Amino acid sequence: MCLRKRSGYRPPDLLNAKIYTGPVPGEGGGELAMGGGLSETPALVGGRGGRSMATTQNSQRPNACCFCWCCCCSCSWNEEERRRRSRRKRLSQDTKMELIPNCEACTKPSVEEVSVWSQSFDKLMRNPAGRNVFREFLRTEYSEENMLFWLACEDLKREVSKSIIEEKARSIYEDYISILSPKEVSLDSRVREMINRRMEEPTSHAFEDAQLQIYTLMHRDSYPRFLSSSIYKSLTRGGSRTSSES
Repeated sequence: MCLRKRSGYRPPDLLNAKIYTGPVPGEGGGELAMGGGLSETPALVGGRGGRSMATTQNSQRPNACCFCWCCCCSCSWNEEERRRRSRRKRLSQDTKMELIPNCEACTKPSVEEVSVWSQSFDKLMRNPAGRNVFREFLRTEYSEENMLFWLACEDLKREVSKSIIEEKARSIYEDYISILSPKEVSLDSRVREMINRRMEEPTSHAFEDAQLQIYTLMHRDSYPRFLSSSIYKSLTRGGSRTSSES
């Protein structure tokens, strides 16, 4: 008797055989995937029906940031700008019906006095009524913190007591320099580093460079729009607008 017949051997059915199209395992039980990660591919093939089971898992996922690596810096900058504008707008809306602190007492400006404000930004800032009206305009643009910071620095310069200077300096830092403050002013990194060094032993001129930078910003950015605003034009026409900041 044939040994093949005794052992139950059956020749393979080449006509009806199913072709296996699954992943082929490597020598170490895995293969290198196209994404660069190692794929573990345990496979089970057997049985009369030719059934197979295979699982493939990639140990690394593609980094989503690689698709926008060229604009990551600009995205971060835009997000920071949106955050600041939103924070300033929220602050202005929260205090819309409240009295603004540190209001400067002054008389109602005349039409002649108002016309002088258009000659130069310095003349506007030297006039208490002019500062009040300009501050009211800045409030409509959600940038009132610039004037508040400038006024706080002027107040600090008049102090002579060391203890009061340190107290006011730290208050100014927390209100207008700290990135956690809703009234943070826009300063470059050089000025911020200088302020941080001076805050170790603050003086009455600790924020002098920052004050000049904010003054220049108001002069170049806000002052031209102020002269063409309805607030200023109503005063030049002799309107009944008061100089209080409510």
